[in-house]
Amino acid sequence: MDDRIARIEVMLDEAGPDAVELVKELLDLYGEGLARVMAILEDEQAARLAADESVAPLLLLHDLHPLDVRARVEAVIGGAAEVLAVEDDLVRLRVRPAGCRSSSAAATSALREAVRAAAPEIEHVDIEVEREKAPLIPIESLAVRSGPRTP
Repeated sequence: MDDRIARIEVMLDEAGPDAVELVKELLDLYGEGLARVMAILEDEQAARLAADESVAPLLLLHDLHPLDVRARVEAVIGGAAEVLAVEDDLVRLRVRPAGCRSSSAAATSALREAVRAAAPEIEHVDIEVEREKAPLIPIESLAVRSGPRTP
């Protein structure tokens, strides 16, 4: 699909402003038709359609996706992070540290890509890494023991 979009962009650049106007009109026409289809579908059917990797971007393009941004982000991150906020073009997440820093950096990068794929309207993904809590030392272990010492 990305190759097809790239070819269309090249053709539009070469064709000039009239072609761009034609494409806008065609997109509006297809958008209206797609809106009617989505209005007819039951919620479960719309969700199944929105889950299709070829259809989902079309629904997003025409602002017809049945799930809002937060729901799409939560679905794609699963339990890997906590959604702190979804504001305009920003998503803020919190993750728990796991493993070494290099694997954590890779996981953070993968998380950003997943969010952007599920919600292309999001431009900024801020990820806060939760601080590890220092282990508690039992108070008994700090007490001075009295009694005979054994060598």
